[in-house]
Amino acid sequence: MPHFSVRPLTAVATALVLGVTAGPLAAPALAAPAAPPVAAHATATGPDAEALRAALAGLPGPDATAALVRVGGTDGAWRGSAGVHDLRSGRDADPDALFRAGSTTKVVTATLVLQLAAEHRIDLGAPVEDYLPGLLPASFTEPVTVRQLLNHTSGIRPGDGFGDSFEEVYAHRFDTLTPEAVVASAVAKGPEFGPGDEQHYLNVNYTVLGMLVEKVTGRPYESEAARRVFRPAGMRHSYFPGTDPRIHGPHNHGYQAVRGADGTTRLVDVTDWNQADRWAAGDMISTTADLERLVTRLFRGDLVPGPQLEEMFTVPAGIEGADMSAGLQRFEFGGRVLWLKSGARYGYSTMMGATRDLSRTLVYSVNSTEAKGEAMNPVAERIARAALKP
Repeated sequence: MPHFSVRPLTAVATALVLGVTAGPLAAPALAAPAAPPVAAHATATGPDAEALRAALAGLPGPDATAALVRVGGTDGAWRGSAGVHDLRSGRDADPDALFRAGSTTKVVTATLVLQLAAEHRIDLGAPVEDYLPGLLPASFTEPVTVRQLLNHTSGIRPGDGFGDSFEEVYAHRFDTLTPEAVVASAVAKGPEFGPGDEQHYLNVNYTVLGMLVEKVTGRPYESEAARRVFRPAGMRHSYFPGTDPRIHGPHNHGYQAVRGADGTTRLVDVTDWNQADRWAAGDMISTTADLERLVTRLFRGDLVPGPQLEEMFTVPAGIEGADMSAGLQRFEFGGRVLWLKSGARYGYSTMMGATRDLSRTLVYSVNSTEAKGEAMNPVAERIARAALKP
């Protein structure tokens, strides 16, 4: 059965000021403290609870087996979950579950790079080869800057993986492909376009940035993410699994729809998967509460100083269709401008975003049965439309 809860504006304001975080995820989630009744003005511009409930109706279904949603911000908040923990047991989905957060990892990586820029340890306008000499072969006749990696205008081509089809990559789900191997295969192909000429969103840009963070700090990327981002943001449950294919802690299972030659479709459990090759571009495991804390404290200026934070709200000029900044994407809907980052790993579709003034935040995790499809998951689209309704 779907689970819904509404949290008044007063409680949200308290959480933002005090940095309230839940207890360890391995234990039952702590109940939110009782709050006074919602004042009439608090719901006038707040989330549309009826629309959000409708968005989660019908789960599990053909497009998703579960969904977790947190809508927040200064206008008010709404929390909801629906679907099942797994198809075998049919138990209700855990609303506080861990999940593969995919490319929302890039927000963490961009935060690390911008922090190092604020400390004058990285120059965003400098060639990345100043820090990683020998990274690019002679076919790269123009220098690629750190900023061009951040906003996906580097011109570096995608790296190789274990295959293109689900069947190919699924067969290697417990094998390890190193980030270094991915980058080596990418740069060996030569540039796709001149640096700064176009924008092409690719994981490899952030894989290189992960290497840059390690070179500049002399520490593992995962350690820096924990020390510089997770801890100050209050992200107590987020971590990087490395080559471990399992999700440690309460989690809802992910499934992929596989169509057979006879036209029938079966759902394959894809929860366990070694995704070390995604690393600084997409290997984080997190929760909706942690991602909400991240976007709130990031936009509030708690993690990155103002001058460097502007990079996250700056889309490169003069490139047709460009909408990616440093770690984020500009999205306009219903008169609102949302700065967001989505992510997709097999079985899991994720999004985190907010208006710049934090009047509205949105985080969801949808256990999509076609997470790597070209189109947006229908359940995720319903959630986004309901959450951003004017």
